[in-house]
Amino acid sequence: MASHDIPTPLPRVLAVVGPTAVGKTALAEELAVRLGGEIVSADSMQVYRGMDIGTAKPPASARRVPYHCLDLAEPGDTFSAALFQRAARTAIADITGRDKLPVVAGGTGLYVRAALDTMEFPEGEQLDNPVRAEYEAYAAEHGSEALHALLASRDAESAAVVHPSNVRRTVRALEMLDSGVSYARQREGFSARESVYDTRFVGLTMERARLYERVDARVDAMLSAGLLGEVRALLDAGLRGALTASQAIGYKEFVPVLDAGADLEEAVSAVKQASRRYAKRQLTWFSADPRIRWIDVTELTPGQAADVAVGTLDW
Repeated sequence: MASHDIPTPLPRVLAVVGPTAVGKTALAEELAVRLGGEIVSADSMQVYRGMDIGTAKPPASARRVPYHCLDLAEPGDTFSAALFQRAARTAIADITGRDKLPVVAGGTGLYVRAALDTMEFPEGEQLDNPVRAEYEAYAAEHGSEALHALLASRDAESAAVVHPSNVRRTVRALEMLDSGVSYARQREGFSARESVYDTRFVGLTMERARLYERVDARVDAMLSAGLLGEVRALLDAGLRGALTASQAIGYKEFVPVLDAGADLEEAVSAVKQASRRYAKRQLTWFSADPRIRWIDVTELTPGQAADVAVGTLDW
């Protein structure tokens, strides 16, 4: 659904954001129960079927409200923010059409913004992208500077904000241009932070040492819940490429353990460290958004946090 397809008056949407392990899902679910809502997951790894334990996907038996945008693709499939935008906005339209409140919950900042903000993606931003392949082939044959010169000849404004050696971004600018979208203009809009809904953003934060303790404890809990078995099942299904991808924290570290008997303790330590670094990146991303009303949940239960969150809503 494109932004111009959003009906007026704008539907209300609540977004619960923050770093991994801070308690977003518990709060989002509590708010959904209280406010008559349903969850729209905005997690770039929870979209994959079979990746459940390592992504902290809520078990179906434990969910108190319906969840949307889980299990959208196979782990071996290519997935993108554009595809997520389509799925999330379809879910939001479904939820609001039944007079329920969509509660977007997630730590993948780009997915949250794709779902809720004015962001346009090229038509080719899908599983197969012949336009992208064509420009990548051009770069391979003629070089990055020639590709950038092609962009400059067609869209000088976008070429000015893309480094000539950055082939990936140059290709993206060209494919966007083919779809009638200016990379430079979208870049400006990315900073503008304009929601296509009547959105309220609640952000969860926590004293850093306590957050890192929770991150470590969650990794231990995942192992106890059978994470190694989940990784093995995915490997046996031929999904090694998906598990070793750079973003697959909690999976890629255990592949050498299962393949070659690498040290399990070192792998666990690596997962914890990568997860803590990811939490820090998430906090950096979300702290740049002035719309977020932050709640320090260091000493709060989900119920107490929900009380505070409801008090911030001014609909």
